Amino acid sequence: MSKKRLKRRKIKENLFNKRRLIILNEDTFEETFSLKLTLMNVFIVASLGAIIIIFVTTFIIAFTPLREFIPGYSSSKLKRDATELALKSDSLSKALKRNEAYIKSIQKVLTGELEYAKFNKDSILEAADEISTPVDLSPSKQELELREQVAKEEKNSLSKKSKKE
Repeated sequence: MSKKRLKRRKIKENLFNKRRLIILNEDTFEETFSLKLTLMNVFIVASLGAIIIIFVTTFIIAFTPLREFIPGYSSSKLKRDATELALKSDSLSKALKRNEAYIKSIQKVLTGELEYAKFNKDSILEAADEISTPVDLSPSKQELELREQVAKEEKNSLSKKSKKE
């Protein structure tokens, strides 16, 4: 037989040879515990134990508040507070716009640019709340031509590079 086959057979025999684990009482040399094992059994038990430990650790970190101590994860309280603050700042900015529009219109009345009879608080507040008209973002003819020109140039440069290689 070849050397490789002999080595494989020897490894296989070592993996499946039975060995005995004995725990003795040192004072009396009395056998306390005895167990028959193979190296393959030990390897399988150790592998399964490592997999179970990894799974349990991942489960504990993922589904308990421990994940807050890992960098990159934020606490649920922090997320809730950030959402509340975002809503408050949005409502405050709207109120600020209303007040600024109201003050500007009062200044117009005081400087004489607007007659007092045309001054109405409700119309001013409605004007401040109006949403700006949407901007048309469709490309113009010039932009489409420029895009075509750039695409042609890119194709030419790619074909020149492939010819050089």
